[in-house]
Amino acid sequence: MNSNGHHPDNPSCVITCAYYDGDGKRHDISLEHISDVLQRPDGFVWVGLYEPQESVLRKLQDEFGLHDLAIEDALKAHQRPKAESYGNSLFVVVNTAQLVNERIRYGETHAFLGRRFLLTVRHGASLSYAPVRHRVEREPAMLHMGASFCLYGVLDFVVDNYLPIMDEFRDTLERLEKDIFADDYKRETVVRLYELKRELNKMRL
Repeated sequence: MNSNGHHPDNPSCVITCAYYDGDGKRHDISLEHISDVLQRPDGFVWVGLYEPQESVLRKLQDEFGLHDLAIEDALKAHQRPKAESYGNSLFVVVNTAQLVNERIRYGETHAFLGRRFLLTVRHGASLSYAPVRHRVEREPAMLHMGASFCLYGVLDFVVDNYLPIMDEFRDTLERLEKDIFADDYKRETVVRLYELKRELNKMRL
């Protein structure tokens, strides 16, 4: 197993595959061992993927009993934020964002939550959820709440990452305002203003 927690038997798109036992202790496992650990009386599994190939998602669909429609959404991405219930699991889609060279780049996270599992699938611009895993692992008592506590941590992390983006927007708008009323006003200022509007509109979707 690598120092970053990636099990050598897992495909590269599998960022993490961990079993949290009844005491909240983490055990990194291969996809092949998910069925084995879920036969134990307690604990849950968290699998994190980044832009996975279909074969990996289909394997996890069989493992966790996930709905075809939700799997199709997770494969194609480009979904609006939503939360849907499919039998014994919850399917959640949230938009993610990152600042790259003063431009916003968007992505998505698709999360499947069951009583004893959490599957997170990231697409596009999306920060790693390693900080979330490290944070929840420092609170083993809270891990007794199960996979839902980890999903809460993921959603909280996504929202928190919008705050520096909004701060950057505010600074950019202030600079553009000064440029618009400057004596050496340039066309590029209007172009950037429209780009900013487009980025904001996408954030609202």
